[in-house]
Amino acid sequence: MRRGENLIEIDGSFGEGGGQILRTSLALSLVTDQAFRIRNIRAARKKPGLLRQHLTAVNAAAEIGQAKVEGASLASCELTFRPCSVAASSYHFAVGSAGSATLVLQTILPALIVASGPSTVVLEGGTHNPHAPPFDFLQKAFLPELNQMGPMIAATLERPGFYPAGGGKFTLTIKPVPQLSPIQVLERGEIQCCRATAIVAGLPRQIAERELKVVREKLAWSDDALHVEVFPNGPGNVLMLEIQSEHITEIFTGFGELGVRAETVAQGAIAAAQAYLEAGVPVGNLLADQLILPFALAGGGSFKTVPLSWHAQTNIEVVKEFLDIDVHVASENERVCIVEVSQRAGKHLSSGTCRW
Repeated sequence: MRRGENLIEIDGSFGEGGGQILRTSLALSLVTDQAFRIRNIRAARKKPGLLRQHLTAVNAAAEIGQAKVEGASLASCELTFRPCSVAASSYHFAVGSAGSATLVLQTILPALIVASGPSTVVLEGGTHNPHAPPFDFLQKAFLPELNQMGPMIAATLERPGFYPAGGGKFTLTIKPVPQLSPIQVLERGEIQCCRATAIVAGLPRQIAERELKVVREKLAWSDDALHVEVFPNGPGNVLMLEIQSEHITEIFTGFGELGVRAETVAQGAIAAAQAYLEAGVPVGNLLADQLILPFALAGGGSFKTVPLSWHAQTNIEVVKEFLDIDVHVASENERVCIVEVSQRAGKHLSSGTCRW
């Protein structure tokens, strides 16, 4: 990655080589008013280039940032993005497939939480997708931490959308702040409540009941903590394990797949929850990934988490291309690490004038 010709050059094959490199680049381009060019988009994936959800994210970022874009087409492996100024407004974006609407939100939310006025965003598409933050995680785990940094964000689910059918819809209302405030997330506190929710959409209820049976056996959660939700639209299945502690809420998920037994789906989510509980940290693996960008925008803060994923480590390197920050990751032991973000002097957010 390098800067040149007034563009930040991004190699999309870097690190884990997935769509997060594109989304983070788009998000920070909007916030910092820095143009970029990305090549080798999603080079590490079976179907490289822009899929529909990535193209929706590009178009959404272009709309709110009044940007000039080159290469915004399906399967494109190269994109140039030149932002102008971010406009606070009411927006409606539809993926048009089961592609993750929450990942589209991930692209545009950073700019809207530091915009000049409030915004409303309606998103349609997948709300509960494998390899993407489900809506419930955003609502209960991520957004409360983000709100601690200054903005006021509320999320409402109108209807869920599962892979491969999609069709979900949710709304966010955003009251921004001029600058995010650093926070420290170092203690989980006492666990106050645990809840397991097994959702089936267009599938037999017994799938959910089998998943919850494994939760009862492996985690020893009471029947009062086990819940089944049934929706007509589908097919789809997700198991969500919610751990509400004194200072933070975490959610761990398992997604049903064709040919995968319900018990196997449950065991995957349970293993992630057990690793989190045994580590004694406040921030789980997925939330750690989500916190990196807002902490960088705040120019400081720290959180204690499990060892960072390759995905999160790649995200840190992309963030450094746009912001002069230091990210120090220190291992406390084999289960725990502390991530500390600090601001280096020299770079400031732009005034929002057009660059073209």
